[in-house]
Amino acid sequence: MTERAQFVTLGVDGEIFAAPVEKVQEILEMRPVARLPQAPTNLLGMTDVRGEGIPVLDLRLTLGLPEAEDTENTRIVVLNVNGDSAPMTLGLRTDRVFEVTVLDGDELDPPPSVSGDWRVRAVAGIGRRNGRFVTVLDLDRLLGGVAEAA
Repeated sequence: MTERAQFVTLGVDGEIFAAPVEKVQEILEMRPVARLPQAPTNLLGMTDVRGEGIPVLDLRLTLGLPEAEDTENTRIVVLNVNGDSAPMTLGLRTDRVFEVTVLDGDELDPPPSVSGDWRVRAVAGIGRRNGRFVTVLDLDRLLGGVAEAA
């Protein structure tokens, strides 16, 4: 029997997104982030993770969603992604983290192709969890180039 892929499910703006568990290094409570001058809007700044400074991106702003205040559920998900030139570690601010889980089916549906203008580079596929749609993020394509450009 083959082992099913596991995902960390994230809540953002009332939607459920998922990150492959092998990309997740750790999940942190919100902490101070040092702002950087003239940084892109989605780059919140730098934070310290065990003596290493890592950039923190806001998932809401990266996905083009409205900005929101931190709550008691806000988390920084520390990820290992493949940048354009090298692997990198970065933090991703998200509204909440739900669980580590498998999705309902073995296969992801492809993102819908509804418009030539819509960029689906951020979406690896669409799955379901307990009857709700879950958008599985392609973190390397979504964040690798964005973080390096920052």
